[in-house]
Amino acid sequence: MGLNEFLQSADRLIRTLTRPDWKTYWMSIKIVFAGIGVLGAVGFLIRLISVTLQGGL
Repeated sequence: MGLNEFLQSADRLIRTLTRPDWKTYWMSIKIVFAGIGVLGAVGFLIRLISVTLQGGL
């Protein structure tokens, strides 16, 4: 793939892109916060199990 082909492909991609609507943004925000919550819960459980197995703080 030469530089000219890459530039044509990039130009075609940019022309077809559309800005997402508010519903799409809101869904993305909910997914991100759900992921953060799941990771936090898993980390908390791992820490809780670790502290329990070690017998205290």
